[in-house]
Amino acid sequence: MAEFDKDLLSIQEARTLAVQARDAQRKFLTASQADVDRICAAMAQAAADAAVTLGKMASEETGYGVPEHKTLKNLLSSQLLWDAIKDIPTVGVIRSDPQKHTYDIAWPMGVVAALTPSTNPTSTTMFKTLIAVKAKNAIIIAPHPFAKNCCAETIRIMAEAGERAGMPKGLIACMTNVSLQGTQELMKHKYVALILATGGSDMVRAAHSVGKPAYGVGPGNVPVYVDRSADIQRAAKYIVASKAFDHSVICATEQAVVADRPIAARLEELMKAEGAYFVDDKIKQILGANLFVGHLPNPKAVGRSPQQLAQMYGFSVPDWARILVVRLNGVGREEPLSGEKLTTVLGWYEADGWEAGCDRSIELINYGGRGHSLVIHAQDENVIMRFGLEKPVFRIVVNTLGTLGTTGYTTGVMPSMTLGSGGVGGAITGDNITVHHLYNVKKLAYEIRTAPDAAFAPGSTDDPAQRRLFTGGSYSAPASTPSNSSMDAQVEEIVRRVLLELKK
Repeated sequence: MAEFDKDLLSIQEARTLAVQARDAQRKFLTASQADVDRICAAMAQAAADAAVTLGKMASEETGYGVPEHKTLKNLLSSQLLWDAIKDIPTVGVIRSDPQKHTYDIAWPMGVVAALTPSTNPTSTTMFKTLIAVKAKNAIIIAPHPFAKNCCAETIRIMAEAGERAGMPKGLIACMTNVSLQGTQELMKHKYVALILATGGSDMVRAAHSVGKPAYGVGPGNVPVYVDRSADIQRAAKYIVASKAFDHSVICATEQAVVADRPIAARLEELMKAEGAYFVDDKIKQILGANLFVGHLPNPKAVGRSPQQLAQMYGFSVPDWARILVVRLNGVGREEPLSGEKLTTVLGWYEADGWEAGCDRSIELINYGGRGHSLVIHAQDENVIMRFGLEKPVFRIVVNTLGTLGTTGYTTGVMPSMTLGSGGVGGAITGDNITVHHLYNVKKLAYEIRTAPDAAFAPGSTDDPAQRRLFTGGSYSAPASTPSNSSMDAQVEEIVRRVLLELKK
């Protein structure tokens, strides 16, 4: 049997899927809001039903994290997400202003190329698929090579459910022949309108370099500040649980504690009771030498338990240890463990007062997580607000777990597995990416004030008589404005005409 080049197979698959997605998305343009919602509801339910199976599959294939925790993320990205977006209008007229006589009309992006990471593969695939289809887009998943099978299975399950509900075949798909060249071909393909990238810095830079609209979100380096006013016992419980959650593979996981000095000893004691093992200098040196390749997290160490790290690098930790805590003094390259580690190792700093804690937190953010996230435990509202106002991040979660608070599980922010880092972090938005980022809005606007006479009259404005012409113009409400129902009918007719043009 002839052997084919892996890269060529990947490139061809990218081209084939892009064409199929374009054709399916054209058919999908005629879908009503009820059609879209029925399809998305079916896919969300199918993904939720498979949450346990897909969580196990993701953990087994990648070697990262905890299956039970991946199950929770799968439920966040299916059930909880759908509950949050199901009532958002995405078809036809989505808003109107009777006073200004304007209408907002949603229009999909088209075909979305979605890059997904190995750390949260199935949950990110579910999330991106649901928000893309809810906005009437097609989507092609380009998975990390380490997670291609679990991502493909996720899409298979969701596609079967969606197609039974009336979704055009080919509207959602996943690459199975994965290579860098194939992923690049997909991003560059003429039918791809938008890139949605979640992963490491290199992936995000690649997405932004293609020359197409892109939502790219990169690494975090999340500090958690514990103020003297905090509920110390709850803070200790939450920090350890959040850091241990899925072995710390979520980019919004706490990476370093900044403890207010008066409560630092008590916080340390309570964290130990929750499973935090404070390591000695010898283990600190071993971790510092092995957890990074260059300045990036070592893939071999990502998503590992303390016991797995100990076995890999030749040291001992107690069986009860859920996380390892390393005492640090500085921030930067001379202190590598001050960066994002994506494993069960947490930095520890002490600061005298919230002002010093604020400064240390900013140092950590600037070193590796500008624009991403921060956690604060405090009861003093003044301290909380100062952190909110002064930190260069776009998610500041209060008295909760960083992993679940930033992603919308325990807070009121939009559920999301793609967390924007804003302009300061090299991204186009600081939002939790969701459905409204995946469609454009057309403005239909009626005249509400007459143009001044000068708009119709030639001549120079040097003449005072001519200059007076520019002062004209008054509010002029239309004799009648169409109702929402008539507007919907007009929009449907416009869509029909567009489709006829596309078929020519």
